Amino acid sequence: MIISGQIKEELEKIETKLARPELKVIEKEVKEPEFKVEKIEIKPEREEEIEKTEIVEEKPEVVPEIDERARFGRIKIEFQNPTAEKLYSKLLEEAPDLYIAPKRVERRGILPCGFGKGGTCCRNCNMGPCQIIEGVEELKGICGADASVVSARNFARLVAGGASAHSDHGRIIARAFYEAVHGEAPLEIRDKRKLKIVANALGVDANLPEQEMLRQIADKALQAFSQQEGELILAHRAPRPLVEKWRKYKVLPRGIDREVVELIHRTHMGVDQYYKNILLGAARCALADGWGGSMIATELQDLLLGNPKPIKARVNIGKNVIRKDMVNVAVHGHDPLVADALIEASRDPEIIEMAKKVGAKGVNLVGVCCTGNEVLMRRGLPIAGSSIQQEVVIATGALEAMIVDVQCIMPNITQIANEYHTAVITTNPISMMEGAIHVSFNEKHPLETAKEILKIAISRFPKRDPSKVYIPNDTVEIVVGFSHETIMYIMGGRFRASYKPLNENIINGRVLGVAAIVGCDQFRVKENIQVELAKELIANNVLVLTTGCSAIKLGMAGLLAPEAAELAGPGLREVLEAIGCPPVLHVGSCVDNSRILIAATEMVHTGGLGNDIYELPTVGCAPQWMSEKAI
Repeated sequence: MIISGQIKEELEKIETKLARPELKVIEKEVKEPEFKVEKIEIKPEREEEIEKTEIVEEKPEVVPEIDERARFGRIKIEFQNPTAEKLYSKLLEEAPDLYIAPKRVERRGILPCGFGKGGTCCRNCNMGPCQIIEGVEELKGICGADASVVSARNFARLVAGGASAHSDHGRIIARAFYEAVHGEAPLEIRDKRKLKIVANALGVDANLPEQEMLRQIADKALQAFSQQEGELILAHRAPRPLVEKWRKYKVLPRGIDREVVELIHRTHMGVDQYYKNILLGAARCALADGWGGSMIATELQDLLLGNPKPIKARVNIGKNVIRKDMVNVAVHGHDPLVADALIEASRDPEIIEMAKKVGAKGVNLVGVCCTGNEVLMRRGLPIAGSSIQQEVVIATGALEAMIVDVQCIMPNITQIANEYHTAVITTNPISMMEGAIHVSFNEKHPLETAKEILKIAISRFPKRDPSKVYIPNDTVEIVVGFSHETIMYIMGGRFRASYKPLNENIINGRVLGVAAIVGCDQFRVKENIQVELAKELIANNVLVLTTGCSAIKLGMAGLLAPEAAELAGPGLREVLEAIGCPPVLHVGSCVDNSRILIAATEMVHTGGLGNDIYELPTVGCAPQWMSEKAI
């Protein structure tokens, strides 16, 4: 790569500064061949000298853009949640040398690498990495790959990563369903009303005897993952014109696993070199997620755990969420089976008696991230925070254990837990963490496993340091549990459940349309984008659906309460007051984006707005996405 003299000079300065003895590696000895840095600490007495060597803002003419991300201590996080800000301040007072996520952002500088962020850094072979600049022949990849090919490959790999995560989640649920149906696991079907709907969607005869129908559903669900040819049957739930369009462009998925593996193959060095073809492959893989893995997870979870219905709950890291007089256990990740077993175990007389013996009134379960969303919308358990608040839930000093399963778990939480009495317990063999306790969750013996986990949490209660406990007063009342079926029931009642009232109110102009705000939350976005966007949409008579950490964030802003209807435009407010709903409907966890696909399809089938999803007045966005799954 050709580097200008000025940039080269500044890079040498940065390298010289980073080589100074004041920057030392601590906690872990460096051994060959592995190079592992746990933490970099700057000695306080030399900070002044380091500051003198930095390129300062007063001389903008000599500061190249590349140096922005290498400066230390220049960027300040603007917290979007005052409760989280208070707890982060507390954490830094109690452990000033501890590196937490906001501090890492500040030290790194908030601007990521321009090539990496733009998708034009290619690491797909060992001749690179190659940083590509569009239109500059000598700055193509060594193999000749241009910016279009490289960015398409990188985007496609994000899609494959996200699809594999959602789909492996779906596989876990499908296997548990299979074991339950065959009597190998003590799980039962809690929503038999939805059973025939799922059977029809999977091509199973809904008139079969119940046990035979369940067996065929289990077989069909697992078959969707390994299927090699044909068409993914759940994709046929989409409007017919859309299915025909997928066939035309050859993006109709054949099988879930096949599309993920093929896309990774196509983005291997020297395979697919045409960006349009790569993006069509990415679309096919994404459809295998939305109309495959995610949809299987959602539908089978509803059968096993119950279809969510409107329920009141609380959100935020405050009183009545975290309980001072109870053993507090957070469930974090995305697997609802672990959390559901923990709920049952927390009510077991043996566990309650053990908690009382150590001075607690019982066990209090709270949610974090999408495992939190699962227990929130089905059981009404309070939710403490989104994925970016997992650190500060521990910082309350009142959390005995954080139980994690898969996805969106920061490895840093074990370091924070070490500052308190909190145990971090991993439950899935594919998701291990240094410094955590591992108790592998056994779907065939869920209650026994859950009780063992809670016993560890209870043993930590006597170690709680009262001087470190701080539970803010801030909690927000919300209403959640708006599944596709529930929304239809609210709109039309038990015997006429449909989207007809919604479609009619869009046609007559009271409601402008429907928007989905989904995805994650993250530190690199300063503005409170999701909240302001939702407020603007509902003020303009747009009904908002939300999932995942976006739903948690909008809940903390008070938008998931019926009282928030006063922020809506006059047309939408009139409709909301008639049905008693909030202006923003919590539809589920991030895997439940498939509910939005089914809702949009049902709006098409109801009629009056178009024959395909693209003709509906609908839009979807993930304004603060972090995870590959959001792609």
